Amino acid sequence: MEEPASLEDILTRIGKAEDHDGDHTSTRAVVNALGRRSFAPLLLLPGLVTLLPIGSIPGVPTVMAVLILLVSVQLLFGRRSFWLPAWLLNRSVSRSKLETSRRWMLRPARFIDFFLRPRLTFLINGVGVYVIALISIVIALMMPPMELVPFSAVGAGLSLTLLGLALLAHDGLAALLGIVVTTSTLWLVFSSVTGP
Repeated sequence: MEEPASLEDILTRIGKAEDHDGDHTSTRAVVNALGRRSFAPLLLLPGLVTLLPIGSIPGVPTVMAVLILLVSVQLLFGRRSFWLPAWLLNRSVSRSKLETSRRWMLRPARFIDFFLRPRLTFLINGVGVYVIALISIVIALMMPPMELVPFSAVGAGLSLTLLGLALLAHDGLAALLGIVVTTSTLWLVFSSVTGP
């Protein structure tokens, strides 16, 4: 299966992901639609889910954090085909909620795709991929507590989306923006937890 070429392509594939149960869409169906050999879509998926309205459902950010953690750790160990446990693949969301969220994101996706292009590629090649994987692990570990800090999960979703887009489009500028958003989000969480 060819890797998705753009954010709009990823959303289109998510829309085509189908299970035998027409009322719900499982993680398995979405992952199969995106492919298990590419880190970018599997990083983008939890980022997008966290940004979309369905990301506000309690527990969803934590499930996405597990997905990020599993994929990022496997990337660090050099795997190119990602294994995911059955309990995670079997998790599902209402088909109607997913479709509403997906359609809501289509126009912004086209707008974002317009600005993505290969640049500063040294930031996302070789060692850069492993740095992005490490940053993703940090975000994943912080996502469960982020459910307690208003709007911080949105920052995590934006960070993951930018990092995933950087890998997808070979755009180092998106990676830099992702790192800035990650730093800001972590500062927000720590300052909220530790107080003044």
